[in-house]
Amino acid sequence: MSKMDLHIHSGYSSDGEFGVDRIVALCAARELRAFSLTDHNSVRGVGRAAELARQAGVGFVPGIEIDCNFRGTDMHLLGYGIDWESADFSCLEAQVAAKITDTFGGMVDNLLKLGFEVDADAVLARAGGKLPTGELIAEVMLSEEKYHTPLLEPYMAGGSRSDMPYINFYLDYFAQGRPAFVPVEYMDFREAVELVRDNGGIPVVAHPGLNFRGRESVAGELLDGGAAGLEVFNNYHDAGQAAYFASLVLQKSAVMTCGSDFHGKTKPLIAIGRFPSDSRFEGLLADFVNDVDVVGRKRV
Repeated sequence: MSKMDLHIHSGYSSDGEFGVDRIVALCAARELRAFSLTDHNSVRGVGRAAELARQAGVGFVPGIEIDCNFRGTDMHLLGYGIDWESADFSCLEAQVAAKITDTFGGMVDNLLKLGFEVDADAVLARAGGKLPTGELIAEVMLSEEKYHTPLLEPYMAGGSRSDMPYINFYLDYFAQGRPAFVPVEYMDFREAVELVRDNGGIPVVAHPGLNFRGRESVAGELLDGGAAGLEVFNNYHDAGQAAYFASLVLQKSAVMTCGSDFHGKTKPLIAIGRFPSDSRFEGLLADFVNDVDVVGRKRV
């Protein structure tokens, strides 16, 4: 288990489960030296997390995870040490929310055409004012027998995709290029980099081996295109990918980060502070945390 987790989602993410208070308590219980709250396109939880982290004596790095696109591939950019009170981030959240809301009807229609049973109103009711996500659609379908069809069986108890059914359903049907995918016009990668840098932050590519699996060399182009570093260690990279990204970071004198990508029930096998890492790089990971703007600064 790592003593740093720089990729954690709260309920302010559309697919996050726990409130900020619970997140900070979990980080303290894990005895983390530093953590970052990196909600999707939102900084609404950062102020509260900073306050509670100070009280708990845990180092806290203000963060965000921004949806963007690089040459036709959707990806995520982490922003660390940002000015979370900047109006730029509230504008970002509103813009992305409007775009995602516009895709919801198409997502449901695509599932119906594929043979699934789903009620859009039931999903919106379950969302409770949050953005309706592909994971939430899966949760609703799996929760009531009236929606159960043979297509849903792999995600039901005992099925081949039942270990993390909600995110697995999303990856199988709503991820880019999958059968029920509806495109969202996210900002260009370079715009996201500028947004982070303009607000005092450090832009780091999240899980490049997930979004660019089989095209890992694209990570070098992202570093050349403005990213300051890569999330090398996480729950998506295998040992070979992690080694490749670590060598790329060293070659380009970039920064290296790590994180679990904790969400709660959406990704139940992922726990705070737990992901594959390599002790040889603990010093470089600590260097990043020690150099960034940490609330309640304490060296790690």
